[in-house]
Amino acid sequence: MAREFQRGHKAKISDLTAGTDLYVGVQIAGPGLAIDISCFGLDANEQLSDDRYFVFFNQPKSPEESIQLLGAQSGDAESFRVTLDRIPANIHKLSFAASIDGAGQMSQIGPGYIRIVAGGEEVVRYSFTGSEFSTERALMIGDFYLKDVWRFAAVGQGFDGGLAALLKNFGGEVAEEEEPAQQAQAQAPAQAPAQSGAPGFAPPPQAAAPAPGFGAPAQAPAPYQAPAQAPAPYQAPAPAPAPYQQPVHAAPTMATPVGIPLAPPAPAPAPYGQVPPPAPAPAPYGQQPHPSYGQVPGQQSGQYPGQQPPPYGQQPPGYGQQPMQAVPAVGAGLAAALQPYKEAPTGARWTPQNKQLMRVDLSMGGQAVLARQGSMVLYQGKVDFSYKGAGFAGRIVGNATGQEMQLMRCTGRGQVFLAENGTHLHAIELQGDGICVSAESVLAFDESLQHEVRRIEGHGIPGGALFTMLFQGTGTVIVKTHGTPVVLPVTPTTFADSNAIVAWSAASQVIISSQVRLRRNAYPGHSGETVNLQFRGAPGNFIVVQPYEV
Repeated sequence: MAREFQRGHKAKISDLTAGTDLYVGVQIAGPGLAIDISCFGLDANEQLSDDRYFVFFNQPKSPEESIQLLGAQSGDAESFRVTLDRIPANIHKLSFAASIDGAGQMSQIGPGYIRIVAGGEEVVRYSFTGSEFSTERALMIGDFYLKDVWRFAAVGQGFDGGLAALLKNFGGEVAEEEEPAQQAQAQAPAQAPAQSGAPGFAPPPQAAAPAPGFGAPAQAPAPYQAPAQAPAPYQAPAPAPAPYQQPVHAAPTMATPVGIPLAPPAPAPAPYGQVPPPAPAPAPYGQQPHPSYGQVPGQQSGQYPGQQPPPYGQQPPGYGQQPMQAVPAVGAGLAAALQPYKEAPTGARWTPQNKQLMRVDLSMGGQAVLARQGSMVLYQGKVDFSYKGAGFAGRIVGNATGQEMQLMRCTGRGQVFLAENGTHLHAIELQGDGICVSAESVLAFDESLQHEVRRIEGHGIPGGALFTMLFQGTGTVIVKTHGTPVVLPVTPTTFADSNAIVAWSAASQVIISSQVRLRRNAYPGHSGETVNLQFRGAPGNFIVVQPYEV
């Protein structure tokens, strides 16, 4: 049974299917509109650095055929074949987008969807309608993106301008108008697959007919024949006729992850008579894989692999020394000095900018964010901040348990940057599961998450109990720690200091272990470790501990 995604939902591909040979189908109802669907293959900076990975009606496949445009079939207006294990290492995101050719705007479209099919079975579907958009003429539908493993995100974000503007946003170039004869030649390769018949790469049809096996199509797909000459760069198509018909491009478009970075700034000119070597741009903060709690027990979270850039204002070792072989120093100029600290690319609702700064894009996901009061350090766009009260009963519970949170509600269309006292921030994404976190360790969370105070019974401690916050549902909670935490699996002999514990899986059983015996703690020489928490649970449960005691 297919999982129904909402805008902003994300999941690992491995959690949806064990296969890597995927079919992606896109359908958008648009009476009177001509809609083109394309796939952009983006690099680590979310840029179209290689235009051979712009897959559309004039270029129906990537060089190694890991991304192929298949055409209309099985009820989909456009479809793609994506083979994840064949995608080259320099491609980090596949972004599926739709654009209107000619007059019209996205508010005029009817129901639409993007779906993923694996092994003849539909595993994911994200649906949308025109009521979610306004005057936009393009739409970023969904993304496949590489974050330690391949994942899928339902984006559903409108974009001003058509396909040409979307291509420029991703760093591509739009060719000037050509002569009609050249246009006919350029479009010839796109028509070749249509003449050879429907491809044998069969997705399941809609509910009307049984689903053929995806892994064993009825016939092998027709081999792609190379055109007489290389396909021409993208040109804006002619206006569509008034009556609605599905676009007649040979191969329909497929939905994938979106992301294209800005081009790095040009290096400063070298001294006269010297030839500067190319200066590779350092990776921006937040691009390295960030493990989620509980996925790899025992692995530390919040660490960024690779060498860290020098602190702001300090030069790297060896600065000012004459390089060997008369090669000029790399990285001169203001732009190069600030390059390591530039804003991390967009494409996800929550994006770490560095270890201490988190950005949330309120325009993705369509829901508000609850954040600790005073944690906003910067925002862009139209954002409203309002007081979020807990109500009379909530204040009573919060005061009695010490789990009261002073929150503000962030709404609108823009990006909000959050931080507090230089603590390390970690985004924990919940997909219907739960996690226990102390209120003191919570910075922000999606309003869609349910949260309540949970009581931990015990003897030998003041009040007879400890308390924590339980978060459940689908959404993200941002946890703060002092220093880099460690994630440990729960075993029968796992104990943690009650002041150092940050979070644990909701399914874990927690028992208070007290060392208070015969007032022994009142005497000199006592260890000071009077109250610990013992954790028990099935394999897969975990705890998160910080190198700091509150």
